[in-house]
Amino acid sequence: MRSADAHRASSFAGVAGLVLLLGAALSGCAAMQQPLKALQQVVTPAASEPAASAADAAAAAAPAPVAAPVVAETPVSPAVQRAYDEARKAMRAGRPADAERGLRALVKSNPELGGPHANLGLLLRQAGRLPEAVAELEAAVHANPQQAVYFNQLGIAYRQQGEFAKAREAYERAIDLDATYASPLLNLGILHDLYLGEGSRALALYDRYLALSPGGDAQVAKWVADLKNRKPPPVTVSRKEQP
Repeated sequence: MRSADAHRASSFAGVAGLVLLLGAALSGCAAMQQPLKALQQVVTPAASEPAASAADAAAAAAPAPVAAPVVAETPVSPAVQRAYDEARKAMRAGRPADAERGLRALVKSNPELGGPHANLGLLLRQAGRLPEAVAELEAAVHANPQQAVYFNQLGIAYRQQGEFAKAREAYERAIDLDATYASPLLNLGILHDLYLGEGSRALALYDRYLALSPGGDAQVAKWVADLKNRKPPPVTVSRKEQP
């Protein structure tokens, strides 16, 4: 893989390596049921994520992607919210075993909530348990099919498993749900660029991503220049079939 491509793949992990934590902003009386907030993107490097390839290397220095809007989920009791907060706290503190226990209890008691499934999926993905991670992220999008963040994270898991067609579908669904959500645009661009060999499609997606990045992104701008300057492969004459 050329140097530019290696950097591009590493940035893919920069998006993938962010630990998504639950939003905890609840208001009103504690005794009342309140909507459980969807995942929010927080810059927390996933130091324990396995680096099986350049695309999966931890990239803590990568810029945080633009966060998707919060989509409220099913109202929950204060007890469920507290359990959720404890699992989030364990994730932040680097206690994956405690976080996994808490999240598994929540997905068992409240399978209709997408957030616990999604966070459990992220935890499992960081541990390299991709089939389990995909199953939880699929459960998350089934529970809340309007949450673009879940589809983006599912796309990352599919890509890590080598299921590129499914990854593309997941990213496209995230973009359909929120055309201003920059992360799936970048991820889909990288997928087309590095894994599907569709440079023109990647270029269009990178341009859309940059348009949604107020501070710019020098690395992606370099990729755009690289794609524009890339020479097309030489045309070869195909062998003629015998009559």
